Amino acid sequence: MPTRRPALAGLAGLLVAALTLTACGDGSSESASATCPDGRIRFGVEPFEDPVKLTPAAKVLADALSESLDCPVELTITEDYSAEVLAMENGKLDIALFGPLGYVFAEKRAKAEALVSFGDQKGVLSSYTAGIWVPKGSAVTAVDGLRGRSLALGSIGSTSGDALPRKALLDAGLKKDEVKVTYAGGHPEALLALVNGKVEAAEINSQQLASATASGTFDASEFTRIWASDPIPNDPITVRGDHDPAFKKAVKDALLNLPADKVGEIGALLDVDPPAPLVAVDKSTYKPLFDLAETLKLTEKDV
Repeated sequence: MPTRRPALAGLAGLLVAALTLTACGDGSSESASATCPDGRIRFGVEPFEDPVKLTPAAKVLADALSESLDCPVELTITEDYSAEVLAMENGKLDIALFGPLGYVFAEKRAKAEALVSFGDQKGVLSSYTAGIWVPKGSAVTAVDGLRGRSLALGSIGSTSGDALPRKALLDAGLKKDEVKVTYAGGHPEALLALVNGKVEAAEINSQQLASATASGTFDASEFTRIWASDPIPNDPITVRGDHDPAFKKAVKDALLNLPADKVGEIGALLDVDPPAPLVAVDKSTYKPLFDLAETLKLTEKDV
């Protein structure tokens, strides 16, 4: 399977699955206000899960935000991580749910500000882990055993599906060309590449593990995890940096006050269960990801 590098041009080719949510009408007569500056709010969500599952879950949250702010919310599940960063940079998104590493680049390129993320019932920020898995009985028992073998990663720019597994390879002393790395196109696709015997190893993060186990597409007893990362702070919902401070505050307040059941469906896809309200975060929350980008010398070309 060839390495796939997402294109960074043509917004029409970057955005897939757009839904206009009209909890307060069609938006045609909406006047500008602190909570509805352009008569609508454009909300982007990274494609961390199969859109068939992700779109309705994200719609529940977007609908609730629309109602809270009395403003239509346009929901877009972006084609890939780079598409979402580019869309915010080009002023096509007002708020966005990014993966932690995607947020690092959105902060650099669009001055994205982290507002909230997914917490547990004690109000503590949730986290997840990256992982590398092999078939049960494989001769590969550690990361350095991947030398000369095939490894499926998710998507370029993904925290757990790209950067952290690649750092694990470096930490194990493996050079770039010593492992046959392919990008499967997403977390579900990387998992299926391993399940279907297309590769000898694959990245599977704890969120995808929970989702695939629940849906019956993955039986962990048939595979072995040979590496796991330290906990990663869960995905932030961000606002574009050039927005008015009153809009930023209104969005943050609304998100923090959404009922747990309006957050729970998309939270479950991020392995947050039972449902709980969102919690406040900021740039400092994601300092380990900024440090990771620096360590790997990642640039905007890597997203």
